[in-house]
Amino acid sequence: MADRERKITEDITIEGMSSEGKGFAKINGKVVFTEFAVPGDVVDLEIRRSKKSFAEAVITQLKSPSVLRTQPVCSHFTVCGGCKWQHIQYAEQLRFKRQIVEDAFTRIGKVAFPPIPEVVGCKDNYYYRNKMEFTFTDRRWITDAEVAAGTEFEHRNGLGFHVPGNFWGVLDVEHCYLQADPSNKIRLAVKEFALKNGYTFFNLQKQFGMLRNLMVRNTSISELLVLVSFFEKDEEKIEKLMQFLSITFPEITSLQYVYNPKKNDTIYDLEPVVYKGNDHIVEQLGNYRFKVGPKSFFQTNSVQTKVLYDITKEFAGLNQEDTVYDLYTGVGSIGIYVSDSCKKVTGIEQVEAAIEDAKQNAALNHVTNCSFYAGDVRMVLKEDFIAANGRPDVVITDPPRAGMHEDVVKTLLQLAAPKIVYVSCNPATQARDLQLLDEKYEVKRVQPVDMFPQTTHIENVVRLELK
Repeated sequence: MADRERKITEDITIEGMSSEGKGFAKINGKVVFTEFAVPGDVVDLEIRRSKKSFAEAVITQLKSPSVLRTQPVCSHFTVCGGCKWQHIQYAEQLRFKRQIVEDAFTRIGKVAFPPIPEVVGCKDNYYYRNKMEFTFTDRRWITDAEVAAGTEFEHRNGLGFHVPGNFWGVLDVEHCYLQADPSNKIRLAVKEFALKNGYTFFNLQKQFGMLRNLMVRNTSISELLVLVSFFEKDEEKIEKLMQFLSITFPEITSLQYVYNPKKNDTIYDLEPVVYKGNDHIVEQLGNYRFKVGPKSFFQTNSVQTKVLYDITKEFAGLNQEDTVYDLYTGVGSIGIYVSDSCKKVTGIEQVEAAIEDAKQNAALNHVTNCSFYAGDVRMVLKEDFIAANGRPDVVITDPPRAGMHEDVVKTLLQLAAPKIVYVSCNPATQARDLQLLDEKYEVKRVQPVDMFPQTTHIENVVRLELK
């Protein structure tokens, strides 16, 4: 298709960054969003989708790069769904993330808030994740560059990540900069072993193939968990692969596998088999240790999690007589982390398996002042529960991206705890909830924390006090 038919708009200056992490400009009065653009870029754009109030475009040519740009390190940049801000200098990423929080509070929350400080940056901009999950495929994604080059393939087996916007597509990953070695070495070794020994890779669409998924988890104290998910139960081949991993990577402290013949990849309803070592690894945050299994819910940036929890603890301003409610407690990590500074912690979490982990983590750390309850927060947090567990002096809430249910907010307003510390991975839903809480509470402190460099995601901690 010729450029004139594609309606290329030339020499457009990117003006700013949206809350979704896309660059934007105005063309004929309409806001146009485009991925992988940086404020200050001068580009040619092709409009791919146009609505009444906005449009979406792709860059066809970068005419003049912004001074805020930097060279991406990953060969899979723009094709892989992760690390979409690799092309932006890290200091500017932090500045944009602070702006995302401020924009959410101003436009959505519309509540009074103190000046938002600079984002607490992450010491390690790469290799910071403690958990990665890879997918086997017999129909690996062919990139535009490979199509243009006319590349021919002996096979299309691959091991990597799902391509954004394509349910079937899996990108074969050469090197991932998110998790430190031996993560890449393990992934590449498993793929090479499987190819040499005739293992079949999974076909998601037709549901066949032996090898399905690979999980690698590590901790800051050098423990390593590897789990292989098999779609077909060939015990001889399972044994050979497990033996290969055990011998080749003796540093693996927990080697497991699971048989998953279902139509979805989740293993939460399955029971992994331990081939070598323990059924878990151990992570350390400050003075506390936490058991992490293949199905555990745990923050994926261990170093920055301690930073986040230290800020949460500081914002809570606890004393030894305080009763704390820890809502959406997960495996109890925040509650246990603050337990030495208060009288009692009561945690609530919907996922029963996570609550079992929370109880085990409390026992592991000899913490006796934490109680954990399984159930939907909005259903559990009722008057009889409050009467049985005491009215809280401080509420710590760390909900999923969707934020808190409106019923939970109403209950918090009725509870009227003197302080609420709200930890959020989504400033937009956090701002929405703050608007509801504004009936009785005011925002006293705000602190964004970067848990995921090279991405648009940002954690934010807010301290609220009764008016």
